[in-house]
Amino acid sequence: MLPGGYLWRVPEGHTIHRLATRHRELFAGHPVRLASPQGRFASGAALLDGRVLRDTEAYGKHLLHHYEGDRTLHVHLGLYGKFTEGEPPLPEPVGQVRMRMIGPAHWLDLRGPTACEVLEPPAVEALRARLGADPLRDDADPARSHTRIRSSTKPLFALLLDQSIVAGCGLIYANEVLFRAGLSPLTPGTAIDREGWTALWDDLRALMKEGVARGRIDTVHTQHTPEAMRRAPRVDRHGGEVYVYRRFGQPCLVCGTDVARGPLAGRNLYWCPVCQK
Repeated sequence: MLPGGYLWRVPEGHTIHRLATRHRELFAGHPVRLASPQGRFASGAALLDGRVLRDTEAYGKHLLHHYEGDRTLHVHLGLYGKFTEGEPPLPEPVGQVRMRMIGPAHWLDLRGPTACEVLEPPAVEALRARLGADPLRDDADPARSHTRIRSSTKPLFALLLDQSIVAGCGLIYANEVLFRAGLSPLTPGTAIDREGWTALWDDLRALMKEGVARGRIDTVHTQHTPEAMRRAPRVDRHGGEVYVYRRFGQPCLVCGTDVARGPLAGRNLYWCPVCQK
């Protein structure tokens, strides 16, 4: 638990896309050395050590490094995983370093991931097949997600968090995109027609793309920014200006009603009782 009783959360899709871009810039096109100081990824590191990293990509919350010889490194950070990086000289490993990558001019350490494994092409395709459409990918098919949503009576909030339906959408984006659409988080999927889903998808995609560009999640419209409303900026470990996420008991930026909070599918949802009737 974090101070104040908050739970750690899995990084949302925009963070993984930023990592994919960063790793491509630092290492792609060069042979890299891989090791596992901790030892838990020793066999996988040996399979990739010395190979050229051809490209990187993100799919939802999954990071993929593609190496020559049709080998792919798959990383899912989970709740506790994180990367650190730097330039030479190479430091001594600190803590439980699952994987260390060394390129021509940079090094990269990975600690605490849920998954760190080498995949063959069939396993990579199986991973893609079980994930829903990723709003940050140009090859995404939102119609496939809508088919799943439209056929379900589950709350829309829970459906947005289902990675087999929408890959990369996490807790903050799910709360915020529903507020911006004026939809109750308990709205059943069956109530969302094609037009409504298109509007929701387009807004989610725009918000996540902005997250990639800024490196933080901002969801408030211009008229509700701290400058426009002459209010203090939001202070939160995740940064960004939001409407409802973690604003329980605070006034809605649109109508002034206190933001509500409640559990759903093991997660905290936040909403405005007036703006999202």
